[in-house]
Amino acid sequence: MTATDEARFGPPAVRTCELFVGGRWIAAEHGRTVQTRSELTGKPVAEVAAASPADARRAVEAAERGFETWAGWPPARRRAVLERAAALFAERADDLATLMREEMGAARPWCEFNVSVARGMLAEAAAQVYSAVGEVIPSDVPGLTALGVRQPVGVVVGIAPWNAPLILGVRALAMPLAYGNAVVLKSSEQVPCTQAAIVEVLHDAGAPPGTVNLISNAPQDAPDVVEALIAHPAVARVNFTGSTRVGRVIAEIAGRHLTRTVLELGGKAPMLVLADADLQAAVDAAAFGAFLNQGQVCMSTERLIVDRAVADDVAARLTERAAGLVVGPPDDPSSQLGPMVSREARDRVLALLDDAREHGADVLTGGEAQGLYVRPTVLRGVTPAMRIYSEESFGPVLSIIEADGTDHAIEIANDTEYGLSAAVFSRDAATALELARRVRSGICHVNGPTVHDEPQMPFGGVGASGWGRFGSRAALEEFTELRWITVQAGRRHYPF
Repeated sequence: MTATDEARFGPPAVRTCELFVGGRWIAAEHGRTVQTRSELTGKPVAEVAAASPADARRAVEAAERGFETWAGWPPARRRAVLERAAALFAERADDLATLMREEMGAARPWCEFNVSVARGMLAEAAAQVYSAVGEVIPSDVPGLTALGVRQPVGVVVGIAPWNAPLILGVRALAMPLAYGNAVVLKSSEQVPCTQAAIVEVLHDAGAPPGTVNLISNAPQDAPDVVEALIAHPAVARVNFTGSTRVGRVIAEIAGRHLTRTVLELGGKAPMLVLADADLQAAVDAAAFGAFLNQGQVCMSTERLIVDRAVADDVAARLTERAAGLVVGPPDDPSSQLGPMVSREARDRVLALLDDAREHGADVLTGGEAQGLYVRPTVLRGVTPAMRIYSEESFGPVLSIIEADGTDHAIEIANDTEYGLSAAVFSRDAATALELARRVRSGICHVNGPTVHDEPQMPFGGVGASGWGRFGSRAALEEFTELRWITVQAGRRHYPF
């Protein structure tokens, strides 16, 4: 932890985390705070400012003022801030990973991966500051030049989750900033200091006051604070990453105010393994996709749809692979999986496993918990009668579902309300690509895992997995306004 970080967030024992509004760290209204605790140890982690709806409105107003400055800066100056922010992420990598591990209880590899991808997102945003270009559109009116012009929308509210707090916290603001918008970031209640550190980085990188603002809140205040943010007339866009249940609520509130949203929600990612697939490659990808971060990833492989001809082989290989994964403390470098984020999350996973057993599923490995640690679990014989067939587990559980041929595999893959990520494994690239087109999802990988993200790629889902796209140039549509502007040369003829 740097000296600056220690001053801002308090000593490592019990940190302090304030709101960031208009370029200053400030207390919440009436000095209200909420204490966060480690789910793993029960020890206090931080004393966090608990914003009120009035605080939320003040943050939006600060962003509205900051927008005038930031949008007026030339692209090169905005790029320099984002490039510096990416450099600071690299310089503070150890501190950021440690802070995330303390708040979330995630294993070291996941924390380090978050730092790396988040840094890449800031670098990609810096590279895209010049991409908000328009076009000349041919007109049938003599002498008329018609332009399609891209302009920043104004104030963007970003609401980020806990499960990938650095990646998704940065994603909530990086591309909106690149295009000249100002941002209010509402941090997750589980990882407020981690996401405050993102704002600190941007402030230290030279973002002018009001460009980036931070609101944290007590869990019970979240509905009122979120509604205050969305309802403010200065807010032009809301981007949210989280559960489908909460996403529906946010979409409903935004709809009442005719505010556009970008929603990246839940998933039930299928991986299709055809009879001709490289089975070891498929098993390696499935284990990674299902168990990374204890399965607490929106893209996690939840359904392994395997051709019946190779199901026994795949099940045996996967059972051995999952049983060999190391589950242990987050600060142990040898740990591949850490604890679940909370007791509620653990209990939900165990309830889904109990239901699957009662309805006839076979537990090939795992299926039990010790404290917050849930062993990587492989189920076979999963059917639509079981909750886990359709419900997102968000835990280290992979269901093997057998298919009779490719058409049946597609039918199973699409038998869900979700549609975020998917994968197809086959040695026949043409067949695999055709199946990828038939899977209803925003993302599909051929011979690769369902969990994959790169800053320059369009990211988002369909159905109950949300709408809109994050990621580099795909975000241009979401965070700029396309305006039609014309210039008439010479006299124009009118009918009267």
